[in-house]
Amino acid sequence: MRAFRAAATLAVVTALAAATGCGGGTSTDSAGSNDSPKTLTYWASNQGPSIEADKKILTPELEKFEKQTGIKVKLEVIPWSDLLNRILAATTSGQGPDVLNIGNTWSASLQATGALLPWDRKNFDAIGGRDRFVDSAVASAGAEGKDPAAVPLYSLAYALYYNKKVFAEAGISQPPATWDQMVADGRKISKNGTWALGAEGGNLANNIHQVFVLGKQHGADFFDSSAKPTFTSDGAVAAVKQYVDFMAKDKIVAPGNAEYAQNQSLQDFARGKTAMVLWQAAASTFAAQGMKPADWGVAPVPVAAGAPGTGRNTNSMVAGINMAVFKNTKNIDGAKKFVKFMTSDAEQKLLNTTYGSIPPVKAAQQDPAFSAPDLKVLRDTLATSAAPLPQVPSESQFETTVGTAVKDLWADAAAGRPVTTKSVKARLAKAEQLMQQ
Repeated sequence: MRAFRAAATLAVVTALAAATGCGGGTSTDSAGSNDSPKTLTYWASNQGPSIEADKKILTPELEKFEKQTGIKVKLEVIPWSDLLNRILAATTSGQGPDVLNIGNTWSASLQATGALLPWDRKNFDAIGGRDRFVDSAVASAGAEGKDPAAVPLYSLAYALYYNKKVFAEAGISQPPATWDQMVADGRKISKNGTWALGAEGGNLANNIHQVFVLGKQHGADFFDSSAKPTFTSDGAVAAVKQYVDFMAKDKIVAPGNAEYAQNQSLQDFARGKTAMVLWQAAASTFAAQGMKPADWGVAPVPVAAGAPGTGRNTNSMVAGINMAVFKNTKNIDGAKKFVKFMTSDAEQKLLNTTYGSIPPVKAAQQDPAFSAPDLKVLRDTLATSAAPLPQVPSESQFETTVGTAVKDLWADAAAGRPVTTKSVKARLAKAEQLMQQ
């Protein structure tokens, strides 16, 4: 969900990649140096409830690293609304940090700028080896066939969260496992001001995350093997229509959700106005809204039929945060030591427990702390039924163009305008044309 907030700025990434070529500042062709071996600068993403909370969480860990290595880490926590623009400015100016966090959906686009250190076998060996990490998390760290541009740090996946009180009042005893069951349950729930499913129709990245998964279930990938957009394939059109039909046809999403883009659906859920949301690691948000753990349940995101798995039974994208190193760092050895420290088993347990995410490090995942019912669903989803978003240089444009198409279709549904296969295909065709400009 963290990457949602940066969606509006993602479109510029590919353009900058083209403009900068292999640029990443003044020394992008170098492999860094060790001219400043005693300091590092680190841009952390805002993972906690506030910037100050993140500083409070991370500072003791950075002091621990300094005690172990003698390297002082200068921390700056950057809100998601600014992070990508700051990274892009750094890739062009060469005036960036040594180490930074990136949203994993940005990996291929930022990789194309050439500014980030590639994690080849030698670099992975310096932090304990690539095999320590979950395969799906590594797959979301760069384009297929290339060395990853980053290392997985925090992993997330989608789950179905349901309000137990609303379910009980509707006489529903268990969460839906298929979309047909969700619609059937949703029609029982959606009345008298209560709606079955929450959506964030104005959030481009959220739209992409949902239709990507439905696309997988319809056999669509949105890009072919040569990274060419295939937005108007039958499967892609069916996926987008199914998602918007939850409002347009099935009437289980409130029309007002078409404009939601700031997590308002979670507030509705906590107030009992919405019975279900498809979300990543929502427990801390529910607690902040005054809900107790016993008030809500969690289950895998539905599939068309059967159980979640691979291929057409994919039920989540691989979400998460990756850790990257700028190639022009003046402390290349220290940067790799810091990545090793942050991805150590001990730090992975501590940080992911604190943030409510899942460690992408296999050994850390086995800790009992990640066996709570909600985290177990996320962990199992990542291990068995999640797939990375397309790792292509134009992924950021995909999020913007198709995300906007879905947003516009939500607006049509909310206004009572017909949402048909023809109208969905027309919106996606326009998105595909924009990709070629």
